[in-house]
Amino acid sequence: MKKLLIFFGLVSGVLLSGCTKNFDAINTDPTQASAANYNPNLLLPTAELNYVNAIMGYNGAILFQSMWTQTFASAAYPSYYSNGDKYVASSNILTYDASIWNTAYGGASNAYEIQNLTRNNAALTNLSGIALIVQLLNLELITDVYGDCPYTQALQAKSGISLPVYDKQQDIYTSMLSRLDSVIGTLDASKPLPTNDILYSGNITQWQKFGYSLMLRMAMRLTKVDAATAQSYAEKAAAGGTFASNADNAFITFDNSDGFGNSNTGALVTPEDYNEVKWGQYLISYLKTNNDPRLGVIAEVPQPGLANAANQSLAGDPTPANQLGMPNGYDQNGGATDISTSPGYPGSSGTGADANPTGKYSRPTTALYLGLNTPMYILTYAETELLLAEAAVNGWNVGGTASAHYANGLSGALQSYGLFNSTTPISPATANAYAAANPLDVSSTTNSLQQINTQFWATTGTLFNFIEAWTNWRRSGYPALTPVSYTGNFTNGTIPRREIYPTSEASNNGANYKAAVANLTGGDLWTSHVWWDK
Repeated sequence: MKKLLIFFGLVSGVLLSGCTKNFDAINTDPTQASAANYNPNLLLPTAELNYVNAIMGYNGAILFQSMWTQTFASAAYPSYYSNGDKYVASSNILTYDASIWNTAYGGASNAYEIQNLTRNNAALTNLSGIALIVQLLNLELITDVYGDCPYTQALQAKSGISLPVYDKQQDIYTSMLSRLDSVIGTLDASKPLPTNDILYSGNITQWQKFGYSLMLRMAMRLTKVDAATAQSYAEKAAAGGTFASNADNAFITFDNSDGFGNSNTGALVTPEDYNEVKWGQYLISYLKTNNDPRLGVIAEVPQPGLANAANQSLAGDPTPANQLGMPNGYDQNGGATDISTSPGYPGSSGTGADANPTGKYSRPTTALYLGLNTPMYILTYAETELLLAEAAVNGWNVGGTASAHYANGLSGALQSYGLFNSTTPISPATANAYAAANPLDVSSTTNSLQQINTQFWATTGTLFNFIEAWTNWRRSGYPALTPVSYTGNFTNGTIPRREIYPTSEASNNGANYKAAVANLTGGDLWTSHVWWDK
């Protein structure tokens, strides 16, 4: 054995001394693409999809923000929906909490790598610019959800930065707006287009509109902490050209047959969830009070009994007058918080062993929402018009009056639901007539802001963009939601204002994590406010 080892050592020495000049070639894995021959277009759909995955399903939004905004309600306990409905931790809450952080940083990382691979390549400037927009989209999500976070040193592990510092949110927003402003002007339809873009198929005009619409959204985050910067960039976005119609909406359509299904739908079609998740009382009351034509499109009452309610092939009753939202903060455990004790409880549906205690409350319409190929909205014309309406209320020069922007936003919102199932549940004529009959209340600034932002909440919530509904609610304060105070809750009876940092940050990036926590009033809590949330 000793002789054999010596022989191998001699052979190795000869090979090493004789092949040094070809070392790089010999030690290059022929099955792996190098930076020189890798097509960076291949990374773009992952960066785009990561953002969408971060705001959907069990990555947190449907379990947390859908019910923090009282868009949804659930009368189950214990349940993973208790995180949202009652602010009571489930056994997996820390996993759900970390999902947005991990998924969105993954999207930002892919976008950053595209920029590295396209650097100094004049033929790929459009791809590089779009990648930066997607990177900023993911980073905005992270800072909005958690607050201060790694930004200037983020995504640079390949450069040796494995313990990135946390930047202050104010600095992050200043940088994001500046970078977004700089990059939009570099997009040029006369140059080569991205070849693997699942959002806009490389359409530069659409990306320019998206960039300015994202700039508007970022700018409006700052209305209460830096109005001058908010006004400057909101006006710049309006002048540049935000979305002009629903044809500009940013969304991703899924292909479940190839393993890419909508994870919001994936959650709701889970048998337990299908019978557990209901529309919230505040939302349904809002739609009924305003005779909103969406009510008969988005909501249905299940057929009577437990068996029928669990049968996904049985559509419910969509009659607007019969819709009833469920109050948040109740259970079915027979105590003081049992759903049967809630004011206005309608009673069970079905009888005997088939009785369904929550069967008379409205759920999301099966035909509209439960297709696994259902698209997921990222940013819509309705949202941008409502934000422009608020900017106009503030007296900013964004083109058009607040009333006109509000009417556009409302009509656009009503027409958005047709995308879900390739039909048009609410026609343009119906939407325009409703918007004309329900104009913006301009009797006072307060009334205008309340109406605009409550409409924003209803629109984003019923389009299942729960993160944006929650974020704009925190920013604007509308609608005025009544928090739940359920025994054992982790917020002292208040609606969560942020998600706590992933537990891995304390162990893996401890010093920088502690510095960030020191900047949070009250510490790393669900109730601490991010910088722009005043």
